[in-house]
Amino acid sequence: MPALRGARRGQIDVARRGRPGNCWRRMTPLIDTHAHLDRFHRDGSLAAVLSRARKARVDRIITIGTEPEDWALYAKLVPALGGAVSFTVGLHPCSVEAEWESAVAQIEAYFDREPRPVAIGECGLDRFHLPKDPAEAEKLFAMQRGAFAAQLAIAKRRGLPVVVHSRGAFHECVAMIDASGADWSRVVFHCFSDGEAEMRALMERGGFGSFTGILTYKTAEPIRAACRLQGIDRLMVETDAPYLAPAPNRGKPNEPAWVRHTADCAAAALGVSPDEAAAAATRNAMRFFGLR
Repeated sequence: MPALRGARRGQIDVARRGRPGNCWRRMTPLIDTHAHLDRFHRDGSLAAVLSRARKARVDRIITIGTEPEDWALYAKLVPALGGAVSFTVGLHPCSVEAEWESAVAQIEAYFDREPRPVAIGECGLDRFHLPKDPAEAEKLFAMQRGAFAAQLAIAKRRGLPVVVHSRGAFHECVAMIDASGADWSRVVFHCFSDGEAEMRALMERGGFGSFTGILTYKTAEPIRAACRLQGIDRLMVETDAPYLAPAPNRGKPNEPAWVRHTADCAAAALGVSPDEAAAAATRNAMRFFGLR
């Protein structure tokens, strides 16, 4: 597979199997730093998904809040999952509507009770899904900016990590974070899919990029170059499940077990062993999100 060219012997074989095998139990544990477990809960497959994650040595998953409905769901689910799952609370830019201020006003209370979220987000800006009508698009984008600014203010006030969604709006997101005064060392751009120039902009400020299965795609060499630039000491990996399944499972519903493929691809790009990459990604995620 082109995305894994140069991997050490055995690494490509594991990735090509397309499903977690028993050999994965001997591998270094991983953290999937970004998944949407509400989708699996609602279709009744969550128990099976978590079981496959355990078999793949994905020992912890951070499930990401996007709107009040899933915040409430995760607050109920997480205590029953024995420390295997943590959650975040944030208003996704594609969830921003006219009443966004009411939704954002609910966020801070989650950080005052147990189980406590580990970050605010995902929040940010998304030009890709704006309406085609220019006036409507501008109106909605202004609301996105308002919601993002309000959440950055919470993050700054409370010293919280921030999970950023940026699609078609990288430089606008960066400018808003700069203006907010939020701590850049606690900012991660999830699903990083830009190139070296954008990664350099994050690194100059102390921010992070986290990689999904896109890293494994044949056409993703600019993203692999950005991964090399960021280096192993800042590596974090995620699935964004159920979206963006990595090769060799591209086109299928993604799940946390498959974050192993992304970590292996990152290892090949960085010229290190799969165990080294997994250990670094886990260590970095633990530190960034304050996990124990």
